[in-house]
Amino acid sequence: MSDKLKNIINKQTEQQKQDTVSQLEDAVQLVGFIIGDEEYSIPILNIQEIIKPIMWTRVPQTPPYVLGVFNLRGAVIPLIDLRLKFGLQAQKQTEETRFIVMKEGNEVAGFVIDRLTEALRIRKTDITSAPDTLDEESSMIDGVGKKADRILTILKVNKLLQRDF
Repeated sequence: MSDKLKNIINKQTEQQKQDTVSQLEDAVQLVGFIIGDEEYSIPILNIQEIIKPIMWTRVPQTPPYVLGVFNLRGAVIPLIDLRLKFGLQAQKQTEETRFIVMKEGNEVAGFVIDRLTEALRIRKTDITSAPDTLDEESSMIDGVGKKADRILTILKVNKLLQRDF
């Protein structure tokens, strides 16, 4: 193989590597889940773990959406039902129900979701800001992502973890 051809192949290989890195940097990794009839997502880096439902203990004098606390390997973690927090009717847990343990900084809480959808990567250009009808400061919505034929509401983890009880 000639030196000229080797140089061209090396340049193409290097360009492909740069394109791949650029595509990864322009994307956001999210985990999607269903609450009621809507699909929501949060950044994958804010997930400590996802578990099947376990026993929890009710805590008195908390809002109805705070189911109580549960013990996860020695850590006592509050458990919040997102259906109730979002103003939906309570629903009996099913085989697909999961607890998502989210974290940001020192704040950790478990959230009951109806079911997981998938881990996905969305380009930042496919994410728009929250609708103008919402007060950005108090809104739990970080943005709206478009993926093929679906629309995902991207939630602010810091707002979900904010203690208002």
